[in-house]
Amino acid sequence: MNRKGSSVRTSLIGLALATVCLVTAPRAEIIEQVLVKVNGEIFTKTDLEQRQVVALRQLGQQANVKNPSDTQLRKMLDDVTPQLMVNVIDEMLLLQRGRELGYKMGDEQFKSVLENIKKDNKMESEEQFEAALKSENMTLADLRRNLERQVIMSRVQQNEVANKVSVNEEEARKFYDAHVTEFTTPPTITLREIFVSVPGDGKTLNVGLDDEARAKAEQIRKRALAGDSFEKLAADMSDAASRSNAGLIGPLNLNELSGDIRKLVEPMKVGDITEVLRGARGYQLLKLESRSTPVTMPFDQARADIGNRIANDRRNEEFQKYLTKLRAQAIIEWKNGDLKKAYDLGLSQAKTPGAAPAL
Repeated sequence: MNRKGSSVRTSLIGLALATVCLVTAPRAEIIEQVLVKVNGEIFTKTDLEQRQVVALRQLGQQANVKNPSDTQLRKMLDDVTPQLMVNVIDEMLLLQRGRELGYKMGDEQFKSVLENIKKDNKMESEEQFEAALKSENMTLADLRRNLERQVIMSRVQQNEVANKVSVNEEEARKFYDAHVTEFTTPPTITLREIFVSVPGDGKTLNVGLDDEARAKAEQIRKRALAGDSFEKLAADMSDAASRSNAGLIGPLNLNELSGDIRKLVEPMKVGDITEVLRGARGYQLLKLESRSTPVTMPFDQARADIGNRIANDRRNEEFQKYLTKLRAQAIIEWKNGDLKKAYDLGLSQAKTPGAAPAL
């Protein structure tokens, strides 16, 4: 398949496989090994293997492991399975809850999603889309089932959790006062430079060449102080790459400059030119082109962003509480002891500070 087809294939994986991989082939006349039942709904060995294939593919890409050994493969499986099983149970519970609430994806919504997939991947024909599905051994019905699962889970999270989270004015004000520096633009400066290099290998000093470079830099400074255009001098005489931009550097965050440079430029006024400075490879002149002072965004302008930031954190917290409630209310029957241990490990990892959310 061509490169464009590959990008479409990746998009389909991301939309329909990476998050929800519960679609399986019909099981008529096939005896499946059931690993766990969640409120009577089964999850089988085939389902697990499909999940693990996708998870290992993603992990291998992240770790840049192309042909893992048996030992590496086992280690990778041990790493991904705990969180994978937590995701499996949580997704089954969310889907069950969504169906209780009557959520589904209608034909028009499915058509809209398909059009977005084609548009995002700049697909030019229906044949290309069908080829991408075929390369992933998927049918349009498989894709629809997977997308519908995502839509249902998203609606459950939105309606059962997100829509019930709000941020009042007092909370927003407290956040603003505690994080006011985050709403303050730092002071910046813009400089122009002229650099005169000292020929040599940088390891030994040729006194004669060094003196010539310094004298040239001093002469340039005199011309600048006498009224010659610093920009033109930089463009004509500087050895730095910035000469193509008339020596312009910045804007630079004043708080991120080294102590020596900051000490040098802080007392300068716009238009001031430094003395000739010795660097590792030659001599340099700096001119202060402009300076900005810190500006703090007023609370009224920051209010919407503050609300989103607080609400996002709160929604994540409330969603985890919601999942915990669904788990506690569910009847989960484990048929495989090792997977039960992996699930318990995944739950404990999710409780660790800084751990990723279950979904």
